[in-house]
Amino acid sequence: MSFYVVVGAGPVGTETARLLGKEGHDVVLTSRTVNSIGLEGVRLVQADATDAVALASISEGADAIFMCAMAPYHRWPTDFFPIIDGTVRAAESVGAKIVLLGNVYGYGEHAESPLRPDLPLDPTSRKGTVRTIMWQRALRANVPAIEIRSSDYLGQGAVTYFSLLALPSLLDKKPVTFLGDLDANHAWTFTKDVARTLVAASRYSGDWGRAFHVPSQHTSPRELIGRFANIIGTDIPEVRTYSAEEMETGGMHELLEMTYLFERPLIVDSAETERLLGVQASSLEAMIEDALREFG
Repeated sequence: MSFYVVVGAGPVGTETARLLGKEGHDVVLTSRTVNSIGLEGVRLVQADATDAVALASISEGADAIFMCAMAPYHRWPTDFFPIIDGTVRAAESVGAKIVLLGNVYGYGEHAESPLRPDLPLDPTSRKGTVRTIMWQRALRANVPAIEIRSSDYLGQGAVTYFSLLALPSLLDKKPVTFLGDLDANHAWTFTKDVARTLVAASRYSGDWGRAFHVPSQHTSPRELIGRFANIIGTDIPEVRTYSAEEMETGGMHELLEMTYLFERPLIVDSAETERLLGVQASSLEAMIEDALREFG
């Protein structure tokens, strides 16, 4: 049995803790706010990851710290750096490995497709720059670090472009307005597959200081909207794309710099994850059904 600390009690962090606890490990799940979770083998401890001393005290004897915390989207440039710094310093203090939850923003809009985990990071957005700096901070640690990079989430409790822009209209049986090229193939990542990849990566016996991609399903936004409509049992709605002007006037400033992700195909190569970690992507239907679960 091993001891693990999971920082961040969002959908991915909670599922990661659940998987580790189910395997019989001693698990602490930390969050700034404490709510009852009732997970087997998991203790929930109120903690702020920016406080390296407190996090180190909680993590004494841990084999690995999973950094799954999320900052408010509009506050990434201010809130994420103290979180990753506190996590790294705590891990160094207790000699724990670092498993960092990341995403594909760092590759930037000029990266070749399909995205491979060995591609150089060349961010072209503020958020991509933040993610790149976070990974660089983990790499400078004097303990082993590994990053798990995902694309756009699907799954219960996930706050994403799809859950914010498309899903409410789908549930209300109204026309849907989304982003970019509605017919461009796009990678969609299941939150539960992210957790499975994090857990598998923590046991990786090869060289650390590298990244893995979460296995994802690829389909266009238009096709995904149609799949949701079919499972909900409603007609496929009319779908259109937001213009830059609409996004500006609608206060969607945080989305503007990331629209490049949807303006052409976004294909994520996860062959190494499948081969080296043994993780496969769940079906698109499973992702959709889980995303709808909280709505009854």
